[in-house]
Amino acid sequence: MDNERVEQEYGAEQIQILEGLDPVRKRPGMYIGTTSARGLHHLVYEIVDNAVDEALAGYCTEINVTINNDGSITVEDNGRGIPVDKNKEKGISSVEVVFTILHAGGKFGGGGYKVSGGLHGVGASVVNALSTWLQVEVRHDGHKYYQKYNRGVAEKPLEQVGTATTTGTTVTFLPDPEIFTETTVFDYDTLKTRLREMAFLTKGLRICLHDRREGQERDHNFHYEGGIIEYVKYLNKANTALYPEVFYCEGTVGDVEVEVALQHNDGYSEMVNGFVNNIITPEGGTHIVGFRNALTKTFNNYAKKNKLIKENEENLSGEDIREGLTAIVRSKIPEPQFEGQTKQKLGNSEARGAVDSIVSEKLTYFLEQNPGIGKVIVEKSLLAQRAREAARKAKELTRRKSALEGMSLPGKLADCSDKDPEKCEIFIVDGDSAGGSAKTARSRATQAILPLRGKILNVEKARLDHALSNAEIQAMITAFGTGIHDDFDISKLRYHKIIIMTDADVDGAHIATLLLTFMYRFMPELIKQGYVYLATPPLYKIEKNKKVWYAYNDDELNKIMTEIGRDSSNKVQRYKGLGEMDAEQLWETTMDPEKRILKRVNMDNDALSELDVTFRILMGDEVDPRREFIEANAKYAENIDI
Repeated sequence: MDNERVEQEYGAEQIQILEGLDPVRKRPGMYIGTTSARGLHHLVYEIVDNAVDEALAGYCTEINVTINNDGSITVEDNGRGIPVDKNKEKGISSVEVVFTILHAGGKFGGGGYKVSGGLHGVGASVVNALSTWLQVEVRHDGHKYYQKYNRGVAEKPLEQVGTATTTGTTVTFLPDPEIFTETTVFDYDTLKTRLREMAFLTKGLRICLHDRREGQERDHNFHYEGGIIEYVKYLNKANTALYPEVFYCEGTVGDVEVEVALQHNDGYSEMVNGFVNNIITPEGGTHIVGFRNALTKTFNNYAKKNKLIKENEENLSGEDIREGLTAIVRSKIPEPQFEGQTKQKLGNSEARGAVDSIVSEKLTYFLEQNPGIGKVIVEKSLLAQRAREAARKAKELTRRKSALEGMSLPGKLADCSDKDPEKCEIFIVDGDSAGGSAKTARSRATQAILPLRGKILNVEKARLDHALSNAEIQAMITAFGTGIHDDFDISKLRYHKIIIMTDADVDGAHIATLLLTFMYRFMPELIKQGYVYLATPPLYKIEKNKKVWYAYNDDELNKIMTEIGRDSSNKVQRYKGLGEMDAEQLWETTMDPEKRILKRVNMDNDALSELDVTFRILMGDEVDPRREFIEANAKYAENIDI
């Protein structure tokens, strides 16, 4: 889709001011959500969003993001450059207004940009307020301008410092450790994921990421002339596509621009990602509703018309048609309205009708021109329909067994006596041997133990009916109490800590990944809301003179050995599995809430697509993508955050 230029000047009169900057440092969470690592990276996205807005308006073709050796970050674009003329209302340059006045930007009033990717126009000023220092260089009208700020306060007015043969803006800032107390260190892979997404969504825009920290030097360039068509191919790389061509359509209804790309694969999971003005909408909204309506209606009409489904047979459900579907639904709206507390769901009613009408028309034409593709999709959907019916019966059986409906819990479950979910936790343990030790070691009031026999079914490679007939999966669903998919109800969760406790080896890691895949596909809210944890059993037991130490990695082992002295009286045991520990050792090292190390499993809404791809790669059938992933991440394997 060609970016439409806004034929209007971008000057001081387009910079509107809504309120002052003072509250930002006092309550940073109100402006960036959190001061954790996620909030830290949000600073970068706010500045990059401003550059992407220039690209959406047709004025910027390249953005460079550099992590500097001193921990600061630089974002440089070749757009028009922020206006430098004096703002009449404030009597200071428009650059200083943008960086020191909250809610000042070209996004308000419809003057500067037709659509904007930035969330609320707070970007530059908030980043400035939350940085130890920030400096901006503007190349505009043949001149170069410069200004520096300390914790949001300008050192001196904007000054002209030279000539320029190009246009654009360069912003460099150092996050303030007084605000970001958890970390001020930027994670390269986190930035890489988001910047790749932005490049996919902005056809033709080149985004380059550079790491210039000593010993970590890396570079990635993202440039996709195919836009979201290439995005769908990327997301589908871990699966086999059912047909070679990615369906693509675009159109405009009123003020709403729509762009959609989709392709089915041989897998069973659905991945439909919605974006509004380059903002991801994890909770969907009206544009996704319109897309799903169009898909269901069009495929059923096609199947009936071509006698692939008889007139008296049940229609395919949307769920059937979307099995194995990867799609990007993108809309551009001048004034998007978001619903819900998290602002992650589009509410504009006009988006539903626009997406519905454009996709219905273009998809109908596509299927008529490609009957072979239409037949393949309908046949897969019919198989999904049969599996869905079988799964419905299996779910009914599971529901009838549910403890919350008065029936018994799984026989292998050693439940806790306390019934307050906030106080209760359940350990998912591999094997009866470790399960036996855990049952003996546990605190019976608040700790439940559910031992599993062997590796559970890989749900990434199984349809729902097959998964629900698996005894281990049934046991977990019943024990948790929440139900799955559309029946999921977080208020019925019986334990507020679900702890995966597996051996500290490759086999244990594989079992943990299988369990996380099951939870991610069947009950993702458990992970989103922070109820899922990984236990951390020790790798080594060290004994000397009847004293005992435990080491959880090689570095800790070396540190302990250095402290106690390396000699023949040392006894070092490397644990091959949890079953080698007696109940007392297991309690002391892994289960005691006062001493144990738990790792909470996080799910970042900013990187859901990448997370989905990771699960598909690691747990799917395709060998080449998995090998490539392991080779690319082997160096950083200890830091992979599932």
